[in-house]
This record gives sequence, structure tokens and C-alpha cells, in this order.
Amino acid sequence: MGKENIVIGLEVGTSKVCAVVGETKHDGTIRILGVGQAPSRGVRKGEIVDFETASKCVREALVDAEEKSDVMIGSVFLAITGGHMDAFNNRGAVNLPEDRDEICEEDFEDVQTSAREVSIPKDNMFVHSILQHYYVDGQDGVLNPIGMLGRRLEADFHIIHGVSNRIRNSVRCVKEVGPEVLDVVFSPLATAQVVLDQNQKALGALVVDMGGGTTDYVVYVDGAVKQSGSLPLGGDHITNDISLGLRIPMAKAEKIKVEEGSVVLGNCLPGETVTLKDETGFAGKEIEREMLHNIIHCRVRETFELLKRRLDTDNYLHFLGAGMMLTGGCSQLKGIQHLAEDVFGLPVRVTHAQTVSGLTSAFENPQFSTAIGLIKYAEATQPIRQRGFFSRLRQRIPFLGF
Repeated sequence: MGKENIVIGLEVGTSKVCAVVGETKHDGTIRILGVGQAPSRGVRKGEIVDFETASKCVREALVDAEEKSDVMIGSVFLAITGGHMDAFNNRGAVNLPEDRDEICEEDFEDVQTSAREVSIPKDNMFVHSILQHYYVDGQDGVLNPIGMLGRRLEADFHIIHGVSNRIRNSVRCVKEVGPEVLDVVFSPLATAQVVLDQNQKALGALVVDMGGGTTDYVVYVDGAVKQSGSLPLGGDHITNDISLGLRIPMAKAEKIKVEEGSVVLGNCLPGETVTLKDETGFAGKEIEREMLHNIIHCRVRETFELLKRRLDTDNYLHFLGAGMMLTGGCSQLKGIQHLAEDVFGLPVRVTHAQTVSGLTSAFENPQFSTAIGLIKYAEATQPIRQRGFFSRLRQRIPFLGF
């Protein structure tokens, strides 16, 4: 097994830190060699709020991954998310010099730079410039303009940026433990690499990853990324609602959410209850099942409606032939697929990482979709990844397209 084929994806989430060790194969599949996990502390809504505590959690997850995979981890691909992440679409254009009419690699770099000549908040940095479409002398549908004859090259990009210091804090949190960060990747882009195939991207699809502290999303239309973002709402907010609404400790609320939770209303027997047993420091309690379901339903519906409002601003929902793919820890709530179909008016499928082998418990668990997706992302972008991450941070204009 060549060491160059081993990739580690690391997600420092609100609920858990997850490190997946995978081997990329020539046929495009991934073999999972090991998964390391640790409860996440010092992270809120996908962002570092306690550096020292979060670093310890990262260390625990990486050590666990090393022990389970028998691989020494020296570098990782790191997922980033949070409400500070933002994105827009923009077109760049360049006119060829008078003495040349053949498009070359330098022209592509110039058109990419042109697309980024826009104002973003001064504290932000560019994270991704993802190619959507080329145009040569106004001709669309161009797949690769290099070598073509023309006078003007244009290209559309989906450009993602975020607050520089928040991204740097995530990177430093990992480097404090030891491994080098080869690249940072916006979480939903990584997730999409393993829950969508090329046909679904071409048909148009929405990927929604509901985690502990955030709900991340990415929209593909005609095979290209058109919209992406992150809502600062997730499973922890449901747990908090249950804790407050039923007046029970957070740990009990999380347990009852996972084991008994549902977003479906009206399917309980009159007076049906869930029993929380007596434990040290907790006297036990009878919970009305319909009230539990109602609390969960309201929070999940609110999250979906907020997301739909965002998506409606660009009006892409009418172009999603493949529908919506729902993944992440919250996707395992009973009945969530039907609620999503009701809110978005799309066919919805709860899914996990595809074209993956190895540890079945890893790739069939929607909670690991992002970390596994980082491995697929690394494989897809390897030919164009030339410089180290920090040199691109200094330049603020990395190219991380597919």
C-alpha cells in the first residue's frame, strides 16, 4: 500500500471530532482504514471558542484513528464551517494580447484573478474558487479552453470566503497537536463529493448536512456549484429545546432525542409517555411522547424554512432534478425525510457516503459523510494542488476548484 494513497479527513464538529483514515484507489473508490472519534468540547456552532480544550479533543480523535488504522498521521485535510462562511457567483474575463490568439494556462489564471476582483469584508479570506463554466468569444458549453483559438476568455466561478482569523484558529488548533493541514475545505463541498455522483450533479441536487451546531448546504445545477452556505442551527439546538421544554438535564435531553425522537406529529396514542429512569442526581420523569415530538418538529421545521428562504433568493429549487440529499447526525431523526419533502417540495433521500469500502459502520453512518468526503475531495483536487496551505493564506486567493 503506497503511503501517497493514504489521506486523513478531519472534522472538528460541535458534537464530535472525527478523523477518518482512508486509502484512495485508482477506480475512484475509497477504502476506510480506521475512524477516530472524541466528544467535542470547546467548539460552538462549528467554530473554536476554547482553543486549549478543542486541541485536546483533536488529539484524542487523532490518536484513536492512528490506533485503529495502524497509520501514523502527519497531515490532514480539515473541514471548516460556521455562520461566518459566505459565497457568491462571479464572472471573470480576459482579452488575449494582439500578438496571440491561442488560449493558454496563463489566461485561465488571469480570468480567475479577474473573477476575484470584488470587495469582500476586510477581515475575510478567499477559501474556494470553484469553476462553473467557460466562454470563448461568447461561446458557452466549452469544457476546456486551453489550446482553443479566441480573443476573449470568460469563466464563471462560485467563490467562497470566510473570516480569516476564525479559519486560522481552526488550523492552529490542529497544528498545535502536530499534523500539518494540507488544505481547508468548506464542509458541504466535502460532503457532496461522497453523497452525490456526477449524474446527480448534472441533474441538479441539493445536499443538506445537519450536524450538531450547523446545517450546511450546497446546490449543484448543470454539474456546477451554484450556491452554498451554513446556518448556525443543528442538533444541539433541538437538544436544548427539549431540555428547556421538558425541564430535564441536557444529557437526558440528548439521550431521549436520539432514542425516542421523531419529527412526525399525530401518530402517538393518547396519553402515551416515555419514561426517564431514576439515576443519581435525577429523580426520573414521565414525558409525554407527543410533546417531545412537537418540540423536535418545530425546531427542525424552522431550520428547514430558514434554509428554504435562503435558497429562494437565487431560485435554484426549480432546477434540482435529482432532489435533495439529507445527511449528518440529525438526518437520522425519524420522519425527517417527509418533513423535508413538505417544506422544500422536492424528493428527499437520507443518504451517506457512497463508493466507499472498508469499515461498513463508518461509511454507512451519515455522521461521517463530511470526514469521508474530505478524502474524496483530496483525490479530486490533487492534480491542481501545488502550493502549501499557508502560502495560499498569505495570498488570500487559493484555487480549490474541481
